[in-house]
Amino acid sequence: MEGGKRGAEEAAGPSSSSSSLGTNQEMSHHPNEEEEEEETEEEKEEDEQHHETDHLKNTTFQPGPLLSLKDQIERDKEDESLRRWKEKLLGCLESDLDGRVDPEVKFHSIGILSEDLGEVVTPLPLDENKNAYVLFSLREGSHYQLKLKFSVLHNIVSGLRYSNTVWKGGIQVDQSKGMLGTFAPQKEPYEHALKEEVTPSGVLARGAYSAKLKFEDDDRRCHMELKYSFEIKKSI
Repeated sequence: MEGGKRGAEEAAGPSSSSSSLGTNQEMSHHPNEEEEEEETEEEKEEDEQHHETDHLKNTTFQPGPLLSLKDQIERDKEDESLRRWKEKLLGCLESDLDGRVDPEVKFHSIGILSEDLGEVVTPLPLDENKNAYVLFSLREGSHYQLKLKFSVLHNIVSGLRYSNTVWKGGIQVDQSKGMLGTFAPQKEPYEHALKEEVTPSGVLARGAYSAKLKFEDDDRRCHMELKYSFEIKKSI
């Protein structure tokens, strides 16, 4: 009986040890599999990121060379209806164009619209001999607008915008910015009023101010830089 029992234990021993060893091997093997899975996921994410970067590079908009309006119209000169449609859309005739590529904005006048003054128009350019040209004089708390009259020459001007910076006693006290838009050459000048402003009120607000009005387009071309001055008086 003892021999049989010992034989059974010996027979069971290797099997039990083998089972335990196998379990330990499996347990020690699982972390490696998880690490491999994590590395695989990281590699997938990196591959996806590289793919997205390559896709963005391939789909980035590359603008073509800037052409003069004359060249653009002449491209379709065989198609009379298309040529006329382009001329109508642009507001000018082929004979009005000189083939220049860069657009030019020519300012004819600047006006002031207000309840105090109505509309006062000043021709441009201003007299260079007047270093501090007084463009207008308004009462404190007045609503007013600056109004520009200008022509666009040679080509379409894109994203024409302005900035108006104001100083009092050498200290900057205000700056306003705005967008005029995109304009094509045409025979008749454009007229555009800037957004409404309100003169400040109070004893400290009264007096003389200096200002600089600047116009640029999307390509950072400066089409005008106008230095002027104005005065704020006591409200009656």
